Amino acid sequence: MDTVYIETSIVSYLRQRPSAQVVMAARQLLTHEWWDSEHSKYELVASQYVIDEASAGDPALATERLELLEGIPLLPLDPEIAEIADEIMTRAILPPKARTDALHIAMVAHHRIQYLLTWNCRHIANATILSRIHTLLADLSIPIPVICTPEEMVNDDTETDD
Repeated sequence: MDTVYIETSIVSYLRQRPSAQVVMAARQLLTHEWWDSEHSKYELVASQYVIDEASAGDPALATERLELLEGIPLLPLDPEIAEIADEIMTRAILPPKARTDALHIAMVAHHRIQYLLTWNCRHIANATILSRIHTLLADLSIPIPVICTPEEMVNDDTETDD
């Protein structure tokens, strides 16, 4: 069974109040669809970084986010994770304010997790950044995880004859 790292934005989208913005509402629906129909096909993992981020903000929503994470194993910390994140930051792949995003990527890479599931398209699931992350991980001889959004992992068996 493949393993999916649940990044903080996933539990945030699952617990946000319904959005009036079209893109945000679509992401919420796709996240719920993935969670309801697909997540059981994978071994889910998270990290202390996810717990820390999910704990922030509105106390009621934070409690709901943490409840969603209950029972999902946390990957252990290791000094090599910080070293990978440092290399991401040293190469200026991510801006200084995105250190935690570098730690999410480093956690997944270090533990050889197959998928990093996120809606963070600014610093994680971003085509420009991904090519640079792939280069860095290849330079470090670390297998490259699939970094994607729930939209890319929803199994749509609908076929058309167009």
